[in-house]
Amino acid sequence: MTSTLDPAVAARLKRTADGLVPAIAQQYDTGEVLMLGWMDDEALHRTLTTGRCTYWSRSRNEYWVKGDTSGHFQHVKSVALDCDGDTLLVKVDQVGAACHTGDRTCFDADVLLPAAGQ
Repeated sequence: MTSTLDPAVAARLKRTADGLVPAIAQQYDTGEVLMLGWMDDEALHRTLTTGRCTYWSRSRNEYWVKGDTSGHFQHVKSVALDCDGDTLLVKVDQVGAACHTGDRTCFDADVLLPAAGQ
């Protein structure tokens, strides 16, 4: 599929070998880190133009729009590229759970603590 992502934006992306860039979803007003998804050029283009997060599913090998099946939408407030061009930060207004398990965030169920004394 040919993407219609702005060529100037596409030129700045540093993709994995399979053409993907990790995209961190963060609640725009609280800073809460919600989830990590993957985007290729087309998913990023759709995210920027529709205002809803579109990701590439590595397991299903297809695009998915957050909330289309769950009702837990991510309304995009901003998208930023990190200094290396290899990670996206997508600030969103999350409706409902961000995690496929039904939790608000993918990062609250299995917290790893540092070893004592560190």
